Amino acid sequence: MKLEKGATLVLASHNPGKAGEIRVLLAPFGIATRSAGELGLPEPEETGITFAANAALKARAAAEASGLPALADDSGLSVEALGGAPGIYSARWAGPDKDFAAAMTRIERELKEQGDTTHAAKFVCALALATPDGACEIYEGEVHGHLVFPPRGGHGFGYDPIFVANGMDKTFAEIEPAEKHAISHRARAFAKFITALKRDA
Repeated sequence: MKLEKGATLVLASHNPGKAGEIRVLLAPFGIATRSAGELGLPEPEETGITFAANAALKARAAAEASGLPALADDSGLSVEALGGAPGIYSARWAGPDKDFAAAMTRIERELKEQGDTTHAAKFVCALALATPDGACEIYEGEVHGHLVFPPRGGHGFGYDPIFVANGMDKTFAEIEPAEKHAISHRARAFAKFITALKRDA
């Protein structure tokens, strides 16, 4: 799927932290972005059962509503001992007030109830690029690691304060954003997306 240099791409997200990360990753490629929130686009109900399905649903809705190509990200935390939860429900665990502190407390409590000590987890990201004609392509990335409690660090957003990637000793919220952008699940999905953009250029 080809994107012209200088094209405007709608970021199908109402999450300022997520939209900001995506803008940073897209900046070197001369692609202008507007978020769904800025454009006042409605948020579609996420009825998919996978990250990829929800990303595609959001991207297609934004592309249809705006008449522009749209990029959607569906991502979340998958905890091994919790059977992959919160998974696609990662944002919902934080509730309508986006209270991720409460969501992280819930994860810690449920891990204790399970008697889990490894705290193995991964972040998963699915990117969907859709055009107004309904075409859609998916790019996925993962980063594996483990969880720590209590939460640490003031950078990032969501579950970043409890996630430590394999090979690291700091949480995603303790490292500088540039370092996170180089190794995150979103960065890995973006690497595939950018490779496709270059291929189709």
